[in-house]
Amino acid sequence: MLQFERFTLDNGLRVLVHEDKATPMAAMNILYDVGARDEEPQRTGFAHLFEHLMFGGSVNIPEYDEPLQMAGGENNAYTTNDITNYYIQLPLKNLETAFWLESDRMLSLAFSEKSLDVQRKVVSEEFKEHYLNKPYGDAWHILRVLAYKTHPYMWPTIGKDLKQIEDAHLDEVKGFFFQHYRPLNAVMCVAGNVTVEQVRELSQKWFGGIEAGEKYVRHLPAEPRQEENREQTVYADVPLDALYKAWHIAGRLTPTYYASDLITEIMGSGLSSRLYQRLVKEEQLFSNINCYHTGSLDPGLLVVEGKIREGKDIADANAAVEREMKKLVAEGVSDSELQKSKNKIEAMIAFEDMSLLSRANNLAFYELMGNAELINHEWGKYQAVTTHFLQETAKEIFRDGNCNTLFYRKKVS
Repeated sequence: MLQFERFTLDNGLRVLVHEDKATPMAAMNILYDVGARDEEPQRTGFAHLFEHLMFGGSVNIPEYDEPLQMAGGENNAYTTNDITNYYIQLPLKNLETAFWLESDRMLSLAFSEKSLDVQRKVVSEEFKEHYLNKPYGDAWHILRVLAYKTHPYMWPTIGKDLKQIEDAHLDEVKGFFFQHYRPLNAVMCVAGNVTVEQVRELSQKWFGGIEAGEKYVRHLPAEPRQEENREQTVYADVPLDALYKAWHIAGRLTPTYYASDLITEIMGSGLSSRLYQRLVKEEQLFSNINCYHTGSLDPGLLVVEGKIREGKDIADANAAVEREMKKLVAEGVSDSELQKSKNKIEAMIAFEDMSLLSRANNLAFYELMGNAELINHEWGKYQAVTTHFLQETAKEIFRDGNCNTLFYRKKVS
């Protein structure tokens, strides 16, 4: 059980405190309730752009990294379709440095055409390197558009079009910041050998004077139930044909999410998984194959992707994947198979709990989902999944009409 206490500042900033007397380090995690799903269709990639802009200097601190390095700290950030997360780890004695740095970023960035231009170029280069010029780099751009017709999960975190980032104006960037990166839309978790009163005092000192902002309320369009299978074929300069198959699954807070996660473990996580054993090792249709899900807060996707072995037919490979999924639906899984997958997840949860930074990150995330206490019931929800419930979940996921298939083909010269 992860122990924590919480309080809320007058400006709405939710603060969690996790005490760990055994470490000389402290961790601070600030999670903003904004991701790629909150962007306008004509202005995508803004949440990810802000991940970079937040390191470009704030109103009173021109250089973010330098004072943190002097304090012996390290930091990073990531953006998803659902959230934007910033985290710091540093020696406990220098904890106030983290409060100073993060509060100034929340107060206001040092908005300038120069800073925007620098970070815009960084993001543009990332877009080109990882999504345009890399083999299979645009696969998820294509797959998301194939799978989603209404919900903003139809574009990836990097954005759907490089030009939208290149054309971003300073006033638009400012507007996005003051709409989303406010105390009312943030959760902060401080972990380490700290006390609640110490964190309360520092929080009030450094964050208490920041204007609350307006509470952001989502009105996202729900994705309609998919009733017809969709397929698309693209040709590109890649070494091997690749297959991507995506099925819609329920959102993060539903019981079937846990069954879906266990399905991905059984079907395609590791060398002992069903898909690897049957389709890579035995039938040698694929050179590699994986099954995973997007982990989205709103209804997401369960995905199978793999590279087709040289000389093998992609249609045969696709038929083999569908055969294995039909077998799962028809026969279910054994008690031992289900228990093995639960053991792997239990080990993963235990491993994550060893890291102070992971605990701070996870507590903030569960608080954003509704209540940080949810983290202490996560393992119980996996334990509650029975072979029957898993099979019923599989029937709904792998029903006819719910599949999106991308055939990513090698150009024939």
